[in-house]
Amino acid sequence: MSGLTVLAVILVAYAVVASKLDRWWITAPMVFVVAGAVLGPKGLNVLPVPVGSKTILTITELTLALLLFSDASSVRLRDVEGDASLPNRLLFVGLPLTVLAGTLAAHLLLPDVGWAPAALIATILAPTDAALGMAVVTDKAVPVRIRRALNVESGLNDGIVTPFVTFFIAVVASEEDLSTHSWGLEALKQIGLAIIAAVVVGYGGGKLLSFAKDRGWTSEVSEQIAILALALLAYGGSVTIGGNGFVAAFAGGILFGAATRRHLERPGRFTETLGVCASFLVWSIFGAVFVADLFTHEPSAVPIGYAVLSLTVLRMVPVAIALIGTRLRPATVAFMGWFGPRGLASVVFTLIALEEFEHNGGGKTLVETAAWTILLSVLLHGFSASPLSARYGASIAAAGEIPERAPAGEPGIRLRDLAGRHGLLGRR
Repeated sequence: MSGLTVLAVILVAYAVVASKLDRWWITAPMVFVVAGAVLGPKGLNVLPVPVGSKTILTITELTLALLLFSDASSVRLRDVEGDASLPNRLLFVGLPLTVLAGTLAAHLLLPDVGWAPAALIATILAPTDAALGMAVVTDKAVPVRIRRALNVESGLNDGIVTPFVTFFIAVVASEEDLSTHSWGLEALKQIGLAIIAAVVVGYGGGKLLSFAKDRGWTSEVSEQIAILALALLAYGGSVTIGGNGFVAAFAGGILFGAATRRHLERPGRFTETLGVCASFLVWSIFGAVFVADLFTHEPSAVPIGYAVLSLTVLRMVPVAIALIGTRLRPATVAFMGWFGPRGLASVVFTLIALEEFEHNGGGKTLVETAAWTILLSVLLHGFSASPLSARYGASIAAAGEIPERAPAGEPGIRLRDLAGRHGLLGRR
């Protein structure tokens, strides 16, 4: 039986018992990371995943592009216009501080690594993924204002860091030869061309589809196909003209949502569902390529130490600084700081940067560091999401009138919540 056939069987089995596994705090990333490690080259070797394979890289890149487009197109920014303070603080204060702190820590802990690779690993590990701790944004015991802020942060921060990942990869690719400025010009060119592709495909395509829908020229199925095609076109079109596909997918999704005024959210779920299914394959690839390798040689204390810092101090301190002046309780600040799980975007960015890391003296250590950070996040955030959400929610419920419980609209929850917690299978 081929590895893909076995994965299909595992997917069916997981889908059948997803809600049951959720009660045991077992998440989809846990299941498919383990499956990849067992089936991959370092395990049963029925799922050959050659490092550097163009096919593997293409699958992972398209998966992230679909989810970036879907996330950006469906984030309802108008829902937080009256309370944008928390998401803005997390995205525009906490996120940059996390990157800066991570860069400094990587440079100090990994002395053989230059500033550019240190900044790259910090940026790769900065974006969060709510799918790894879905209970945090679905458990109604947690104040809606807090859930919404973490939900919006997760939906936007991977797109925000993408240009910086592109920039630092360009620097590393130049072998840190800062005597020339070609790396900076190349990164800026890629971002600029990506924005052009996003405007044409995201906004133009959104307007065209809305025009056709208003005149009854489309069906629900054709709308689903059109949105999927636009997401792929934003990515592929940008790459074709020399732009960054991820930036185009993210910006294109935002512009598509603006052009359609979120009136095409229902058919857009097809694109998201396809991206979610593909993400299970990406998690399996992560298990086969990275996780299995971690346990086939003696672990190094430095990568594990950085991973622990990345999930705690390097995330929690910047979040605490970002939330100064909000009058939130210390328990809330700690809760929001802890639940910054590293997920799919970090996996894809690591795969993309792997080739560039190999040209650098600290490449192996950097890849190992990223792998440990993501793996520990999958486990720690997955197992802690439900119990900590319940405990935190209970402590807040007994606190009376506090800023956390200020009136706020209920956030929609993405389809990535396969367990369907509390019946909240809506949209963001």
